[in-house]
Amino acid sequence: MLFIVVSPVSWPAKLEGRKFADRSCYLASQRRERRTCSRHLGFAVSAALAGQRIRTYAEHMAKMTIQDKLALLSDAAKYDASCASSGTSRRGSRDGKGLGSTTGSGICHAYAPDGRCISLLKILMTNYCVYDCAYCVNRVSSNVPRARFTVDEVVWLTTEFYRRNYIEGLFLSSGVLRSSDYTMEEMVRIAEKLRAQGFRGYIHLKTIPDASPELIERAGLAADRLSINVELPTDAGVRAYAPEKNPDQIRGAMGKVRLTMEDYGDRTHTGRQRGKFAPAGQSTQMIVGADQSNDATILDNANRLYGAYGLKRVYYSAFSPIPDSSAVLPLIDPPLMREHRLYQADWLLRFYDFGLDEIVTRDTGGMLDLDVDPKLAWALANRDRFPVDVNRAPKDELLRIPGFGTKIADRIIMARRTGTLTLEDIRRMGGRIKMAKSFVIARGHTPGHHLDATDLRQRFVKPSQLELF
Repeated sequence: MLFIVVSPVSWPAKLEGRKFADRSCYLASQRRERRTCSRHLGFAVSAALAGQRIRTYAEHMAKMTIQDKLALLSDAAKYDASCASSGTSRRGSRDGKGLGSTTGSGICHAYAPDGRCISLLKILMTNYCVYDCAYCVNRVSSNVPRARFTVDEVVWLTTEFYRRNYIEGLFLSSGVLRSSDYTMEEMVRIAEKLRAQGFRGYIHLKTIPDASPELIERAGLAADRLSINVELPTDAGVRAYAPEKNPDQIRGAMGKVRLTMEDYGDRTHTGRQRGKFAPAGQSTQMIVGADQSNDATILDNANRLYGAYGLKRVYYSAFSPIPDSSAVLPLIDPPLMREHRLYQADWLLRFYDFGLDEIVTRDTGGMLDLDVDPKLAWALANRDRFPVDVNRAPKDELLRIPGFGTKIADRIIMARRTGTLTLEDIRRMGGRIKMAKSFVIARGHTPGHHLDATDLRQRFVKPSQLELF
């Protein structure tokens, strides 16, 4: 059993009653530069947890402070992707009740010096795990330090970090301890206790596929978003690298979450809804580069997941070599640009009406071009579809122009009702003219023979920097 000994936090007199930890955070917030408030997690820990110590009767945790646990379990959580807009319902505490809020449109992001997003308190409940997945640093056979949070510790950390304006909510994952149900029960208790204490911020729970349906239902009622990892792009990859996990069971759990969401969305005979179950939906994550799956296979799997389970996001996490890794894993990590291109291609499939066969072709071996983004690569391969007249083209053609997004297309359609547009007009709207000018016709501009130039692709490729080693 754990006991938390909390010493009072001394606040500067000038900031008494505010939720800012110190003057620098206060001034940063006034300048709307929140990311300077969250330079790195260690800064937040030292401000929020100074002087705090924890006593325990458990021998293996006897010398660990809550600060030690936080440093270990926050670092272990960096492999889980969570940087997304919430999409949940609006909640606030202006009525004087509760703590925290959500805007509905999403959560703000701040980044640590190493690039990790820490707008959420992103931690593992424990990095102990009974599974032995080859690609996971927390596998049972891994030689890494272990730690475990109690329910009360996570609840306390979440509320204290929020009061200091470091976080917008909680992202909680965990290794499997004892059993799936036991671990899921502990995570659900954390979310439920936060809500019972009036926490109205964003909560994202990583759920365990073989946990009982009752626990998953409780998790969805307490959290804003649920996620279940598909682990790897193919079933064969999961069986090879994580033989203790069942791909059919993972998809079955995702299907149950979707059906439960639909059930709670239906109104009863009285016209009322049963409640809000995971209002921000569900997401998943797959590791890229651990097996030999190409980009076409990865995107095809993601496309099916979006359609079959109504996912809000599929996250792609580049494989990172781990200590004492299995001999079947690659020795080097894949280029991070590959992860970036997958996100770009995913966006084209979801919002730009591109087909998978348009983005990745047999000519490229099922792999995305790392030198140029997927839309530009498609435009270069289909020059016969260009140039496009921005003053006449329908929206679906405007969306195919490199450098144009959905907002730019809508602005062009709105603006051209009152007159013909020039490149400068489109530049002011936010269009990337340097990329688009070779593919469009506007008032006073035609690409001429530039579209047929043999070196057109090279004009968009950034020169590569020579490696020293």
